[in-house]
Amino acid sequence: MTHDEALRRAAAYCSQAEHCSFELTTKFNRWEVPVDEQRKILEYLKKENYLNNERYAIAFARDKFRYNKWGKIRLRMEMQRKELSADDIANALSVLDEDAYQQQATELATAKLKSLKYKDSYERDGKLYRFLAGRGFESDVIRQAIQSACKQD
Repeated sequence: MTHDEALRRAAAYCSQAEHCSFELTTKFNRWEVPVDEQRKILEYLKKENYLNNERYAIAFARDKFRYNKWGKIRLRMEMQRKELSADDIANALSVLDEDAYQQQATELATAKLKSLKYKDSYERDGKLYRFLAGRGFESDVIRQAIQSACKQD
């Protein structure tokens, strides 16, 4: 694949949705673009603002929180998997509204509580805790969500 062809395909890919450098590098490897060409194309795309890892991290965090209902631990882990910088990850997580974040955890706990079978409050709380921890929420957020969900029950 020529430099111009790879650049054109990469620009089209980036203009469809937000992508990060890691995703683009994966595409380049699939397209068998030489490493030195990859670097040149990435620099150009960043300069022309087709590619912006900070913008991608914010969009990723917002979307995965809103639609997949992931907590900050899971979001951080997934963004690290995409090799985003610690600063971009921290910035993206700071954008999330704390009240909405706590409310999301409480809503998840309340919904899960309806489908749970348990013998006592200890077992119920353990099941809710594991469920929310699996979604990537922090311990203090989980405790508050369980308290709120069990008050409503």
